[in-house]
Amino acid sequence: MLIQTTTLAALVAAAVLFVPSPTAIRDGATDPPSGADAAPSLQVQTLDDATIVAIFDAANTADIETGKLAAKQGASSEVRAFGAMLVHDHEQVRQMGRDLAKKLGVTPTPPADDAGARAHAEAMTRLRALSGADFDQTFLAHEVSFHTAVISAINTTLMPAIMNAELKALVTKVAPAFEAHRRAAADMAKRLATRGTQ
Repeated sequence: MLIQTTTLAALVAAAVLFVPSPTAIRDGATDPPSGADAAPSLQVQTLDDATIVAIFDAANTADIETGKLAAKQGASSEVRAFGAMLVHDHEQVRQMGRDLAKKLGVTPTPPADDAGARAHAEAMTRLRALSGADFDQTFLAHEVSFHTAVISAINTTLMPAIMNAELKALVTKVAPAFEAHRRAAADMAKRLATRGTQ
C-alpha cells in the first residue's frame, strides 16, 4: 500500500536549513521554523520503500558530514568527540540500510525534488564559516533541530508508509539512537552555554 504524504526530504530540509545564529542561540531561539515557514512548497509525493531507503541513507549521510566537520572544527573537545561519535554511529546505521536494501533487491530512489540535499549543502556552508564557541553552539543547535525533524518524520511519515517488515524493523531498531543523539546535543549545548556565561 502506497500513501500520499509530504516528502521527508522537505521536512528535514527545514531543520537542515535552519542553522540559527549564535545570537539566536544565546537568546534561546534554537527551534526550527514550523508551519508555513518550515519549508517552501512542500511537495506531495508517493512514498514507497525504495524512496524511504534513499531518504534514510541521505539523512545518515548528512549527519556523517556534519559530524566530520564538528570532529575537525569543533572548539571544545566535547564537540569534537560528539562529532566523531555521530560519524561512527551514522556510518554503521547507513551501512545497515544499504545492506538491507541489497538483500531485498531494493534500489534506493531519491525523492523527485531533493530539497534535503540542497538544504544540507547550505547548512554545511554556514557551519564551515563559523569558528570557536559560535561553531560549537550553532552545530549543536543544528543537531537538535535535525534529529527532531528526523524523529518526527520517522514517527509520522516513514513508519506508516513502510511496507517491508524488515525495513520497518530496522527503522524501529535505530530510531532510539536518533533520540539519544538529539538529547546529547541538547544537553551539551546547555553545558557549554553555562560555561560560557560563568
